[in-house]
Amino acid sequence: MTKPLENQPVLEVIIEVPLGSFLKRGSSGQLDFISPLPCPFNYGSVPALMGLDGDFLDAVVLGSRLAVGQQVKVPVLGVIRMMDSGAYDDKLICGFEPMRPWKMTLILLYFKFYALAKYILNLAKGRTGKNSCEGWHDVQNALAMAKTVTKRADELDK
Repeated sequence: MTKPLENQPVLEVIIEVPLGSFLKRGSSGQLDFISPLPCPFNYGSVPALMGLDGDFLDAVVLGSRLAVGQQVKVPVLGVIRMMDSGAYDDKLICGFEPMRPWKMTLILLYFKFYALAKYILNLAKGRTGKNSCEGWHDVQNALAMAKTVTKRADELDK
């Protein structure tokens, strides 16, 4: 069974990490870390929404490789709820085709592994707090919890 794309919210995502890349960059463009494994999808953020972790809301874009900095308007298919150093860090899962159950399972397994890797990385950086993948969550709830951004994060400090 697949989820229909009708009535799915559509958001603009800016790609920070293309499919297959080993370099993880944040929304500011600075290098966060080098992964031992290539990213299995395009990873970016939604500059119009601030996540509960104080950074732009994270978004995965399924499908073919996109370029760093590319902006794409894409339907939100689901949300993976993550905890990073004790703060919610939701990951929007976006794509142009419905997700099949096996794809949803693989995405969930990836983020469970990702949570473990973040735990180890945070330990090395001296960060405390819970790190976990809490599974699939409601899209509308995640979007309601995010804050609308009227200026880019680098402009907020000026």
